[in-house]
Amino acid sequence: MSRSRRIAIVGAGVAGLSLAILAIQRGFQVGVYERNGTVASMGAGVTLWSNAMYVLRKMGVDSEIERAGGAPDYMHQYDQLGTLQGEFDIQAVNALSGFTSTTILRRDLMQILARRLQDLGGQINFGCSMTRDKTDELRQGFDLVVGADGRMNSVARQALFSDSVRPRYQGFINIIGVSQLGEHRLANAIHDIRGGQGRFGIVPVKEGACYWAAAWRAELDKTRPVSDWYDEMDRRFGQFCAPVQRVLDAREASSLNRIFVHDLDPLPHWHQGNLVIIGDAAHAPLPTSGQGACQALEDAWHLACLLDEKSELEETLSNFYQRRIAKVTAAQNVGRQLAQRIFAPDSKTETPVPAMSPQQLSDFWMQGLERA
Repeated sequence: MSRSRRIAIVGAGVAGLSLAILAIQRGFQVGVYERNGTVASMGAGVTLWSNAMYVLRKMGVDSEIERAGGAPDYMHQYDQLGTLQGEFDIQAVNALSGFTSTTILRRDLMQILARRLQDLGGQINFGCSMTRDKTDELRQGFDLVVGADGRMNSVARQALFSDSVRPRYQGFINIIGVSQLGEHRLANAIHDIRGGQGRFGIVPVKEGACYWAAAWRAELDKTRPVSDWYDEMDRRFGQFCAPVQRVLDAREASSLNRIFVHDLDPLPHWHQGNLVIIGDAAHAPLPTSGQGACQALEDAWHLACLLDEKSELEETLSNFYQRRIAKVTAAQNVGRQLAQRIFAPDSKTETPVPAMSPQQLSDFWMQGLERA
């Protein structure tokens, strides 16, 4: 980016903090603005596949992430009675990519990113709720303003598209949580358990901790008490296999969250002038894609690399969109297709893990990163 190198980042989630770290490493002056009073940590946990670990290594935090997280060997799919339906070898993908896919509680991930930013001399301005007027003020005071302010209520996205772009409800909910299983800890495998048009995913982390999500098709009803949704979860999954019961019995009540799952249709552009959006603000995928945080990290990496070049800002931001749009759209499509198979009224419980080879998956995840 020619001339000065001052960047304002709106949002202290995965995308915002990662871009701040990568930009400071390149000598940019960065201000991070977060509406909450602490670092955002919505979500129970994150699976950081090889593409995410590539970026985290560039940020200098991959070893700390691996120490705090787990490294699953397999993904196993079961029917609701616990009969194995399919298996995917995560170790094979790791070997092909050269990175260890890592599972971590989101609160631990965010603490690591926040510490890394602090160690580099960066800081977060908390309690800064954004409005269109405040966004315009930032655009006057900084060379670039980056909206990393989430999928649902992105002020930066609204500044680009007004009310013409809204997240779309995809017809199912997730109830997410964290459990401490103690002596009943899972084998070192991600569990994908399907039945009765519902899905229960369990992701082991370390030392008996896991995070999980219970999902089923539902009408969008925000008037219903959240506790009713939790009761429905217990009824729906009450006859599922033993690992589900152990997880539900050991859940941390404070970790529970009910989410009406939305995503975004692909957008025609992500910037205007010196304002650009990244991460979920630009291309929020469904959780069934498994790539939300991973693609946010890729955004941060590619944008930081492009900004470090000497092109004019308009060319840089146009190149950023062109570099990223095909891959993030593919991740969005994968998430939607899988959700349709799982939650369709005529879905079958025996649908196996998608037949994608470790080589194909590694190639897709690492696309665009080997040369960066």
